Amino acid sequence: MSNQARIEENFSLEALQNGDPAEFARVVEANSGYVYRLAMKMLQNPQDAEDILQETFIKAYKAFPNFNGRSKISTWLYRIATNEALMFLRKKRPDTISVEVPKEDDGDEIQKPIQIVDWCCLPEAELMSDEAKKYLGESVDQLPENLKMTFILRDIEGLSTRETAEILEISETAVKTRLHRARLQLREILTSYYRERLPETV
Repeated sequence: MSNQARIEENFSLEALQNGDPAEFARVVEANSGYVYRLAMKMLQNPQDAEDILQETFIKAYKAFPNFNGRSKISTWLYRIATNEALMFLRKKRPDTISVEVPKEDDGDEIQKPIQIVDWCCLPEAELMSDEAKKYLGESVDQLPENLKMTFILRDIEGLSTRETAEILEISETAVKTRLHRARLQLREILTSYYRERLPETV
């Protein structure tokens, strides 16, 4: 079960659209932890994540009168937080060339990574060590923004393909393609780390 599935969607849409502060406080209480964690995974900085958290709920409060309820409130908040985090990253790195993959490149053709290490021989303790988890987090941060966001939403936050597509405003096919690319790129990035830890063969 995904983290999103644990959020009960039992809020009064009418009250939220009318600016009811008590009902909005319930939404904040139920979703702030998930929004903050998403921002932290994207920005890797507690203060920046706090800023995104605040901006997300400020924008949500102002936008609730026009929220039609077609998507879950939690999914809608994720979309706002994702856009805020991406805008923050682009403002912070103004000279960075856009890493968005053109729509025509979101098809079925997947480019295989060049070198892949077979991790089957590594002990589970090595794969799950704190050092390995830290390196994985740093590796995720190296992914292009579009692949990074897809990987975080699907594989880390555990959202469905449909929810991820809705948040990123792309097709489900594009989500699957980007997730596949993200996993392959991560496997290639992690190859050098795990190659050094493979037992020597006789």
